[in-house]
Amino acid sequence: MAKKRKHALLSASGAVQWIHCTPSAKLCDELPDTESSYTKEGTLAHEICELKLTADSLKTGTYTRRMNKIKKNELYQEEMQGFTDQYVDYVETLSNSLPEKPYMAVEKRVEFDEYVPDGFGTADCILICGTVMHVIDFKYGKGVPVNAGGNPQMGLYALGALKAYGFLYPIEDIFFHIVQPRLNNFSTWKTNKRELTTWGNVVVKPKAELAYKGEGEFRSGEHCRFCKVLNCRQRAYDNLELLETYETKLPPELSDEEVGEALAKAEQLVAWHKKLKSYAQTKLIDGGEIPGWKIVEGRSNRMITDYEKMADVLEQNGYPKETLYERAQLTLTDLEKMVGKKDFQTICGEFIQKPNGKPTLASESDKRPVYNPKTTAAEDFK
Repeated sequence: MAKKRKHALLSASGAVQWIHCTPSAKLCDELPDTESSYTKEGTLAHEICELKLTADSLKTGTYTRRMNKIKKNELYQEEMQGFTDQYVDYVETLSNSLPEKPYMAVEKRVEFDEYVPDGFGTADCILICGTVMHVIDFKYGKGVPVNAGGNPQMGLYALGALKAYGFLYPIEDIFFHIVQPRLNNFSTWKTNKRELTTWGNVVVKPKAELAYKGEGEFRSGEHCRFCKVLNCRQRAYDNLELLETYETKLPPELSDEEVGEALAKAEQLVAWHKKLKSYAQTKLIDGGEIPGWKIVEGRSNRMITDYEKMADVLEQNGYPKETLYERAQLTLTDLEKMVGKKDFQTICGEFIQKPNGKPTLASESDKRPVYNPKTTAAEDFK
């Protein structure tokens, strides 16, 4: 008897990968699951969001007990309160902006198996008012900004929500919302029922059928970022082919267009190199062999095992104890963690200043506006 899955083989969160590279889902499924501290932090932050959004339905004592239990988690940080407050404020502001009180579902399991075999997932928040549905996703990560526009994860959640509520509400317009407070990223995108279901039938369904069987072609790209297959042959082939692109091109200097193209491709190579190193290191530590490579002891710094006892010894040898300690300021980040991001801004906002950043290179897809220098670039880099 097949074991019941906690997570779908073709998950909504992994849709951007298995839609672009259909055989990768089966291949990843054969590899052990690894949950990073960042993933666990995100799960914990989601628990706080759910608790806060459902607070009105709980007794005060129940809410307090559950929050205190969360705070005992080793990954809990006080700044989580401020970031989850931003999410809750976003949802409540959106809800209050609607013409009437909407139906709201929090941490709702949705099934989109009409388009994806055994497809299911959990939508963070769904709001429905008349013919309009809002699907809201909270992202606690701060590594990569997530865009709501054409987001396949949001699309699958929306298809699942249509299945769950489409017979109760005359839903036509659908909005995707990404709330990523640690990056100050709040993204919204609008579609409609016809466009969404067409995407489900024309794009998702055929890709999902291939992915479920482990069929189709391997394709590398941005979607490889979170793939578990670190030693992927297709990615190696594509990346090594990139290196050959410029070998025979003339003239000897690249054009500005080629520089732009090479920068984008180089980022793929750097990400691929990092994954290969991770694979090789794990293989060698586990006793395997990677020709031409070995595991060595990394560099380390000296450390004091017991500063208090050492200070006593130094004092006995004529060094005043007060000279052995410095009174250091806490960093801004440490202060925010201690006070809480929201309270810290209220109490100490007048003392905080954020200077303009120095010019830095970014792709055209970056949401920040083009740098408008008041001084020359040479002066900025001094």
